[in-house]
Amino acid sequence: MHQRYENVRGRAIILTQGFLQDAAAKTAHGLIRGSARFETIAVIDHKWSSHDAGELLDGVHRNIPVYASVGQAVAETPEVKYAVIGIATPGGVLPPELLDTVRTCIEAGLSIVNGLHDHLANHTDIVSLAKKHEVELIDIRRVKRYDEYRFWTPRVFDINIPIIAVMGTDCAIGKRTTCGAIHESCVKSGISSEMIYTGQTGWMQGYRYGFILDTTLNDFVSSELCHSVLDAYQDTTPEVILLEGQAALRNPSGPCGAEYLISANARHVILVHEDKEFYHDEPTWGRIHSLSSEIELIRAYGSQVIGICLNTKNVSPKKARERIIQLESIHGVPVCAPLIDGVDRMVDTIKSIL
Repeated sequence: MHQRYENVRGRAIILTQGFLQDAAAKTAHGLIRGSARFETIAVIDHKWSSHDAGELLDGVHRNIPVYASVGQAVAETPEVKYAVIGIATPGGVLPPELLDTVRTCIEAGLSIVNGLHDHLANHTDIVSLAKKHEVELIDIRRVKRYDEYRFWTPRVFDINIPIIAVMGTDCAIGKRTTCGAIHESCVKSGISSEMIYTGQTGWMQGYRYGFILDTTLNDFVSSELCHSVLDAYQDTTPEVILLEGQAALRNPSGPCGAEYLISANARHVILVHEDKEFYHDEPTWGRIHSLSSEIELIRAYGSQVIGICLNTKNVSPKKARERIIQLESIHGVPVCAPLIDGVDRMVDTIKSIL
């Protein structure tokens, strides 16, 4: 997808507008952890300046300074080419203060990478400014025309390797981070693996196969999943294919996941879970269904949960390990806490089904 942007790669600064330590900056978090497309050399965030972005994220020093202003970052980070919008805003709208930062970046000679639904191309003053300074506006959530899509094909059922969906019990609990970590760990363990991205951050991180699910016409979500899997399988003949999940099967704001199990032939699932009470932490959205219920629902679709990964952002290592033991006893599958102990247990499970 987005062949027109395949040559977009290079040194980049990330814009987080004061949200670096917030879940809204999950795109920035992914790029700070690593990207084959962009070399992240700085973050712009007035609330967290003078820190290292990696240390703020997960305690790992990555030599990515946080600056209060674009001017300071550009002066101290030579050869930077792109400014990437690293936050998800309510409704995907570009707020006025973020647009002001974008203008400053353009005036500094930076091309802008935007993954929000609100396209820069729709802001005439931004377009004029970009033309004046001869920089690109890269709206990666550009919607395809209907005639750019392919149709779903049952050939996906002929694939005889494990197709594993990394799904979650809610939104924004680490599905992409977990999927990427499992993919990388598979490769390091000698397992040939491909990861199918389904969101803006996956494209920004440089994964080769995938599409942006929430800008895909609904009639073609199944076919985009199907052909992403087929392309990866035919081009690279991997031993396993991992699918980055979106939302959750029963999150009322945007239920998603059945297509992975039915249309993409994902007969195995690694389930990402956070111990919390309500979807999106909002009581009016309803209570999150139990893990047992979610596992049974996935089984009803004809797929099997082969592992559980815990989001432990508010949990101590001691409590996390106690919870791991408890969940393994209840569900009879391997459980891990990726940000505490890594994902080796999931890789061992994948080895067992190859």
